[in-house]
Amino acid sequence: MSPLAQQNLTDLPAEVPGPGYDRDRLRTGIVHFGVGGFHRAHQAMYLDRLMNDGKALDWAICGVGVMPADLGMRDVLDAQDGLYTLVVKAPDGTFEPRVIGSIKEYLFAPEDPEAVIAKMADPDIRIVSLTVTEGGYNINAVTGEFVADNPDIQHDLRPGNQPKTTFGLVVEALSRRRSRDQEPFTIMSCDNIQGNGHAARRSFVAYANLRDPELGKWIDEHVAFPNSMVDRITPVTTDEDRALVHDRWGIDDGWPVVCEPFTQWVLEDQFTQGRPPYEDAGVQVVEDVEPYELMKLRLLNASHQALCYFGYLAGYRLVHDVAQEPLFADFLLAYMEQEASPTLAAVPGIDLDEYRHQLIERFSNAQVRDTVARLCAESSDRIPKWVLPVIRWNLETDGPILRATAVVASWARYAEGVDEEGQPIQVVDRLATELRERARAKTFIQNRELFGDLADNERFAETYTRVLGLLHERGSRKTLKELE
Repeated sequence: MSPLAQQNLTDLPAEVPGPGYDRDRLRTGIVHFGVGGFHRAHQAMYLDRLMNDGKALDWAICGVGVMPADLGMRDVLDAQDGLYTLVVKAPDGTFEPRVIGSIKEYLFAPEDPEAVIAKMADPDIRIVSLTVTEGGYNINAVTGEFVADNPDIQHDLRPGNQPKTTFGLVVEALSRRRSRDQEPFTIMSCDNIQGNGHAARRSFVAYANLRDPELGKWIDEHVAFPNSMVDRITPVTTDEDRALVHDRWGIDDGWPVVCEPFTQWVLEDQFTQGRPPYEDAGVQVVEDVEPYELMKLRLLNASHQALCYFGYLAGYRLVHDVAQEPLFADFLLAYMEQEASPTLAAVPGIDLDEYRHQLIERFSNAQVRDTVARLCAESSDRIPKWVLPVIRWNLETDGPILRATAVVASWARYAEGVDEEGQPIQVVDRLATELRERARAKTFIQNRELFGDLADNERFAETYTRVLGLLHERGSRKTLKELE
């Protein structure tokens, strides 16, 4: 067929459903920052479900890119009228493709920040949502304070400057709505952060206070920041994925998305100007997200960290290969059962034992072909939020810390930048240089911006030092056997 585009939808093969609604009737109601694979496999997919049922046609998405790397996404979505192919890959090798149509437009902020601000200032926009990664909230991992001296933040605060950051863009739009006596939009975080709504509130209010305390007060009092928990394993799109979509279904798609069958979204029902009927598409709309959120962060996300560094050092490059080996699977299960699960309260409607085993099955899905390197990236934004809280809780309650601390040691060994065969490791992290220097100098856990006072805890420091020594002396596999 011709390249994926609105005018070519009638050429889709029968086994690939497309939008069953008139996209010309869509009205934009959501502006989303961070249109990557996860957003398109998750929030945009849920909206597409609603639209195919004739609902939420006034809640279409305007994507926004802020980072230079987002230019590629802008170009692809512009060329494809916002359309893309979502391919769900089941463990048995079957595929479930669909063309998603809920993204109506896309704006690239560095080229035209005023267009982004004007879009959010439009009264039709009732939600601004975010998947800007764990590090996108400009919060110091130890103090929890907004990093006011960030150069981009300082740039945005200078009068007359066009905003560069999400904070500058969003707060300027809210300022305009306030001056026009319009209702503010809801800011809906969908990132893997404990209390992501609370984190978003802290960040945006802190930025607004630096600009104008009265504006900060207005945002704090009038803008809703619902918490949410989101879950779907979505690896980075590869050329093989593009070839699959082209060769199997004849669709020329510049940026398809592949994902696992499992999907979950738990959302706090707190919105300033209403919301789509998400529950009709399978979203769990609840009063309290925290139990689900902690379950996911400390079991799924932390287990990804428990798997990836040991796995990479052992020579694995695909997640399913690591998860399918009993040595690694047993380590993950023991971490979840003995150290992470005791930190959790009861989760309504969830059997935690079933959930833990289901996670191992999900990680073992060979069709998804998730990479170990993806899980190893940006660790300095992840470990402090996902693993260190488990260690702290168990230290306070005299619980076991061996396996969670071993995750930290494996991260330090990985951060040295050389694997067990002497081959270089490309460490993708905003602090990569500092991490490498500290790891090689054996001062890794002395970084108080990441570890706070944990380094002063004798039990943690001794456990960390012992495991790191094993990793250097015996390698990752023998270290895991020693920990059994």
